[in-house]
Amino acid sequence: MAERFARKVQGLLAEADVRVGGQRPWDIQVHDARFYARVLSHGSLGLGESYMDGDWDCPSLDGALYRLLRARVDERVRAGDIWDALYARWFNPQTRARSRQVGERHYDLGNDLYHAMLGQRLVYSCAYWRNADSLDAAQEAKLDLVCRKLQLQPGMRVVDIGCGWGEALKFAAERYGVSGVGITISREQADYARELCAGLPIDIRLQDYRDLHERFDAGFSLGMFEHVGVKNYRTYFQVMRRLLPEQGLFLLHTIGGNESVRRTDAWINKYIFPNSMLPSAAQISQASEGLFVLEDWHSLGADYDRTLQAWRSNVEAAWPRLDGRYDERFRRMWHYYLSASMGGFRARRLQLWQIVLSPTGVPGGYSAPR
Repeated sequence: MAERFARKVQGLLAEADVRVGGQRPWDIQVHDARFYARVLSHGSLGLGESYMDGDWDCPSLDGALYRLLRARVDERVRAGDIWDALYARWFNPQTRARSRQVGERHYDLGNDLYHAMLGQRLVYSCAYWRNADSLDAAQEAKLDLVCRKLQLQPGMRVVDIGCGWGEALKFAAERYGVSGVGITISREQADYARELCAGLPIDIRLQDYRDLHERFDAGFSLGMFEHVGVKNYRTYFQVMRRLLPEQGLFLLHTIGGNESVRRTDAWINKYIFPNSMLPSAAQISQASEGLFVLEDWHSLGADYDRTLQAWRSNVEAAWPRLDGRYDERFRRMWHYYLSASMGGFRARRLQLWQIVLSPTGVPGGYSAPR
């Protein structure tokens, strides 16, 4: 039985030009034969967990996962799909109560980890590398691009949905003279953002986006929509619409997928982003239809691969200095998370979009900065 499992998995790997025991950087080395059964019985969850447990290694993990995703091998082994699909169809994993789980389990892990990984600014979303040669420069370029796309002017009041550690609002206030409100469901992020933005006309709140009922001149959301969920997409855009005047602009910065789905990868859901879900272009368009005019759709997926490479280099260089609570299994989990994400963007299975919307259309047309 064990030999049959091994042959089956090795055959699947071969479809992506990945060998067991090979000498190329993307070939894998299996240390425990249970790896084969775990992959066949649990799909992506088994692949990730077996890596966390040290069952296998690979010099270029992102290289191997890129090849597996490019060849769509994951679609050949999808354990638990039926139950996951039924759950996603009949239940709402992103209710107010459940939406806080990702804040507690991911964003509250520890600011020391994110300081080590993210660079000078704690900006946990794709950087903009068009004219940048370092992570810090690319993140600053991204923040400036957002402000220019929103046509921010001194005196405007803006809202940041999912403000993270407050870096984007701080940048907008200091460089463009705006005031604003930032909301997050992470207590650690809120505490840090309040300290970071002290002295600036910025209000940081621990709040669900559905509870906003104010008016703003403009709004943006950088890397939060992935936690909204398909059952709430329409509500999300209805909230954004009620916050803005007719001449207001809203910028949505989100990871997306090529196909419409109702659930996320099993390993990502269990270990990284509980209750997350990647929207498709069709889902975004349908949810915003009749509420907004689409002014600009900017695809930046290749920039996320490079951003993730920089994050992985930063955090792995810092491991010896991090708190002991990040044990070896956590280190392998984090390495797998960043490497798998690289592979997904490199294989073009994942996308990164910046979308500019206006309530009734910009008179005379909208000119999109790049």
